[in-house]
Amino acid sequence: MNSKNTFSEKQSEVSRIKLADFIPERTAVLVVDMVNDFFEDGGAMVLDGGKVLYEPHKTLLTKARESKMPVFWLNQDLALDDSLFETRAVHCVTGTWGAKIVDELLPTSDDVVISKRRYSGFFQTDLDLHLRERNIDTVIVTGVVTNICVRSTVHDAFFLNYRVLVPSDLVMATSIQAQEITLYDIDTHYGKVTNLNEIMKAIR
Repeated sequence: MNSKNTFSEKQSEVSRIKLADFIPERTAVLVVDMVNDFFEDGGAMVLDGGKVLYEPHKTLLTKARESKMPVFWLNQDLALDDSLFETRAVHCVTGTWGAKIVDELLPTSDDVVISKRRYSGFFQTDLDLHLRERNIDTVIVTGVVTNICVRSTVHDAFFLNYRVLVPSDLVMATSIQAQEITLYDIDTHYGKVTNLNEIMKAIR
């Protein structure tokens, strides 16, 4: 599928982000919705094949912590009467197994866990304040799903003037087409799409 067009190409002739300028001390990892309801058997909205994201996340998070890069977990966390359930299936209910981070990727004591009620990790949370307190200007956004919560978080990060990196092998969409289109839009308008290998080289 060729999703390129003249409008987008003209927007992206000059990238605002270069991995050569990567500064780990000014960078945070934002992990979106790596919770049981989206990954584990018995979850409310399991993403087919999603567990393939576990190993690359382990690699990135280990290196990030070694490099003193803060890690933020942005987790859907909803009350049973949340109005979101007027249009979406019930999922990630506060205090339930489904709303917990998967056991494969448990946070450390230095990580920050932020509950969110809507798709973006920035919307009506204190994520922006946490980042500014740490002098963060670049965010690596990972997790699920690319075309909904990851995309919304990327948009808001861009709107707040953060530089955004999205490793394509650490995010997954609801379909192959949605993955391709969303990553293309992010790369041409909101940030830079890269991969785990390039991120690891930049951190080193």
